[in-house]
Amino acid sequence: MPRILISAGEASGDYYAAQLARELARRHPDLTFFGCAGTHLREAGVDPVIRTEDLAVVGLVEVLHHIPRIWLRFRKLIAAAAERRPDLAILTDSPDFNLRVAAKLKRLGVPVLYLVAPQVWAWRQGRVRVMRRVIDRLLCIFPFEEAFFSRHGVPVTFIGHPLTTRVRPALSREAFFAKHNLPADRPLVTVLPGSRRSEALRHLPDLIGAARLLSQDRPLTFLLPASPTCGAAFFEPHLAGTPIRAIEGEAWDAMAHCDVALAASGTVTVEAMLLNTPMVTYYRVTPLTWTIGKPLVKVPFYSMVNLIAEKPVVAELIQHDMTPERLAAAAARLLDNSGERETMKADLARIAQRLAGPGDAMARAADEVDRMLNAAKTMPETLQ
Repeated sequence: MPRILISAGEASGDYYAAQLARELARRHPDLTFFGCAGTHLREAGVDPVIRTEDLAVVGLVEVLHHIPRIWLRFRKLIAAAAERRPDLAILTDSPDFNLRVAAKLKRLGVPVLYLVAPQVWAWRQGRVRVMRRVIDRLLCIFPFEEAFFSRHGVPVTFIGHPLTTRVRPALSREAFFAKHNLPADRPLVTVLPGSRRSEALRHLPDLIGAARLLSQDRPLTFLLPASPTCGAAFFEPHLAGTPIRAIEGEAWDAMAHCDVALAASGTVTVEAMLLNTPMVTYYRVTPLTWTIGKPLVKVPFYSMVNLIAEKPVVAELIQHDMTPERLAAAAARLLDNSGERETMKADLARIAQRLAGPGDAMARAADEVDRMLNAAKTMPETLQ
């Protein structure tokens, strides 16, 4: 019975890898999966040797006191790989963890397919040498990545962005507003502080401050759709007495039906773009991480939306620029000016078209997995 190790170290990677696992299971019902699994991968039938939630840490400095715990889980995953001997490994994003996993798997003779390219084109480009050594096939989801990795000798295929055929609301605006008892005559602002608890806590004070400032001048509704790795209960004590209300999940509906989103830089900005949602983006790390990391960044923008557009389409309030006043001012410009909102929406629609690959991204990813599994079957036993 063929076995595949899957490892996803964060929420977005967990979602993408689960989509691929389901496509592979549909094609090959005899496949079994195990590895580092979050909620989506567990629901897709992956045996969780370790859990994605236990690795969700952001920042160069923030990760330091988590290293012993992460190291124990790393060793547990590699021990399972050595015992179960998978026919293939699918590693998704999270390069600090998964590139180390890839190196160990290569020593075990396990072929490695890497889904979602680490953003080495943006910073820490030295990691591309490691990727060239330990990855058999890299699947990238942004159009400009294929040329970069090809130039650096990494076997790469652009599959298109998996979200282009998947991001859509489940409910109409009317049904969503009715479900959550939202006043239909008030603009909705969706607050997206990040999928990890640590980053959400860093962002919440300024987001709460911005919500209070915005509420002084106009009646608004604020919703925070909690990610699976946080959960609504985590936010409730922090949001008590504030204009912001947390709900469990439903992020795509909350983005699709809002007037403006306040979105932490990351995958959620791509989701908002695909839903044609006007947004303000932001991000903050600890001061020490910022001091160490800023000189390593090699790109003109922080937001993926602006990077793909190659121009400033959405506001970026990064580190010291992220204040309640600036968040509120950027959001107010969009709320109060329908022309600005429509211009941004037209730009977002054009950018979204660039993300679509030739066909469904997960079907193309599954084709690459099939090719690698077939190649492993035909490899002479002495070389395996």
